[in-house]
Order: sequence, then structure tokens, then C-alpha cells
Amino acid sequence: MTHRIAILGASGYTGAELVRLIATHPSMQIVALSADRKAGMEMAEVFPFLRHLSLPRLQKIDEIDFSKVDLCFCALPHATTQVVVSSLPRDLKIVDLSADFRLSDPAEYEKWYGQAHTATDLQKEAVYGLTEFYRDEIRQARLVAGTGCNAATGQYALRPLISAGVIDLDNILIDLKAGVSGAGRSLKENLLHAELSGGTHTYSMGGKHRHLGEFDQEFSKLAGRPVHIQFSPHLLPMNRGILATTYVEGDAKTIHQTLTDAYASEPFIHVLPFGALPSTRDIAGSNYCHIGVVGDRIAGRAVVVACLDNLTKGSSGQAIQNANLMLGSEETAGLTLAPMFP
Repeated sequence: MTHRIAILGASGYTGAELVRLIATHPSMQIVALSADRKAGMEMAEVFPFLRHLSLPRLQKIDEIDFSKVDLCFCALPHATTQVVVSSLPRDLKIVDLSADFRLSDPAEYEKWYGQAHTATDLQKEAVYGLTEFYRDEIRQARLVAGTGCNAATGQYALRPLISAGVIDLDNILIDLKAGVSGAGRSLKENLLHAELSGGTHTYSMGGKHRHLGEFDQEFSKLAGRPVHIQFSPHLLPMNRGILATTYVEGDAKTIHQTLTDAYASEPFIHVLPFGALPSTRDIAGSNYCHIGVVGDRIAGRAVVVACLDNLTKGSSGQAIQNANLMLGSEETAGLTLAPMFP
């Protein structure tokens, strides 16, 4: 069975990544692509690397016939999505890649995103899209909210440890490095090549990063009490990838075994042998997440390192993994491409 797919916001990085992945999907066909300012253009004009594909011309959202669409990916800007999704048919399956439906509490959304949510009924309906931990809910969902890429990386490192109670919940620090594509495709002065290349810098420090809302929500739910981590994000002059170095208190061997057991049957999460550490170069362009554990020189402390591609496992690949579940397809369909190297 072929499922008919629409991608809204196809002219952004995550939209292009969706197209790249769906091009080899055995049961998905792209029937509509939208872009606001680039409506009327061919996808090959916007992204020449996709010129080998036969794709629909970009159009405005209100020009799409959604009666001919089985599932819609929304790769739209934050705050825009909630307005658009509210206008879509109620029987249409939707996977959202923005932040609009990640937080279940409207007050928390307003706290972290600085404005009131305008579709709180849909916010209540949305299922959080961290696939490995919400499979059953995602299979039954109409609307799935994709996670933040930083939030996904940190959660893969920590969720099994919090659930198993093998780390101190009051002493967790995530030091995270992210590639520049995570900031989106729109023009920003600080992301110009001359401003970014040749150096690195922190951003949204001091508890200001919006993905902290997801960490608070998910870790506190797991622990059954408030869990507030320290989070230090850094922007690196590379295109793709996230590497989260997480410092915890607990026995390193126990932590490694807990993660190994938790992900033993997961197709996309690979826990490395004890003492081996992952690299962003080994997951680029793939839907895989690699996790490594080492003991610290101070007894009772450990370092957990997780890395993934922010555009794939952190966003568009995750979205397709969720869509596969929603459509009754094999969860891994279209997602087993090996990472790109070098």
C-alpha cells in the first residue's frame, strides 16, 4: 500500500531532509509540497541536490487538496504550526516537527515560548514523539509532536537511568554541542560564515534554552517528582550533528549495563562497549543514535555521551519513524541508510 504524503514547509532544512528520506521509502509517495515565499518554484530550484527526483511543484498550503493526503508532515516555524494544524481536516494524520505541541501544559508553553498557545485542544491531543518511549501512543495518535533535537539527544542518554534509579537526580549536567543547521535556514547575522566559522560559542545559557521545558516535563514525569538538570548548549561551526556529554553521579558499569539492556532491541540506538565514545562523524545523515559510557577519575561519577544527526534522528528521521507507526508500516522503513562517511 502506498501512503500519500504532504510536506508543509518543504523549503527548510527539515523539509528537504524529509524529501531525501522519503525518496527511498517503500510505501510513501509525496503528493504535495508547500512553501510560502517559494510557492510556484520547483524543488530542484530550491534544493539542487534533489534535482534527480520527480516532485510536485511547491505551492501555498491553502492550494493543497488534503482529501488526497493520508499523512502530513508539518516542518513549519514555531507558532505558525498551531494555526495551520487547526485549519487542517480532523481526520488527517499529522506529524509536527515544530515546538508547538511538545509541551502538554499551556502554561509551560507560554513560559518557554513567550506567547499563549492558540490551539490548546490540539495541544492536549498531541502525543510526544520520542518514538522508542511512546510507541503504543504514537500508533494510535492522529497528531504527533516531534521532539527538540537537543532534547532527544539528552533523553536517550538519561531516560533509562532515571527510570532505573541508578543516578542522582539532583546532580545532572548536559554539556551539548550542536551543528548550525539546528538553527534553521532563515538568515541570521550570527550564523553567517564569517561570524561562525573558526570558533564556537555558548548560547541560551543560564536555564534559558527552550528545550529545558521538554527535559523538565519528561524527566519529572519519569521520576514522579521535579527533576531540573543543568544544560549548557554550544554552537559548533559544522553543518550537522549533536553531541551531548552528560555528567552524572552513579556507578559507571551499572549505568552502562542499564543503557545496554534498555536499548538491546532498539534498531536505531546503539550502546557502544564500555569505555568507547561516539562521534558525530559516525552518525551523519542517518537515523542512528550512538551512546558511550566511561567512568570518571572521581569514584561514583560517570560520563554518558550521546550523539545523533539533528536533521535526521533529531527531527525528520524521527518524524518518519513516527509516521511509519501511525500508518501501520514497518517502523524502520526508509530509515536504514548507513551514515555518510567521510
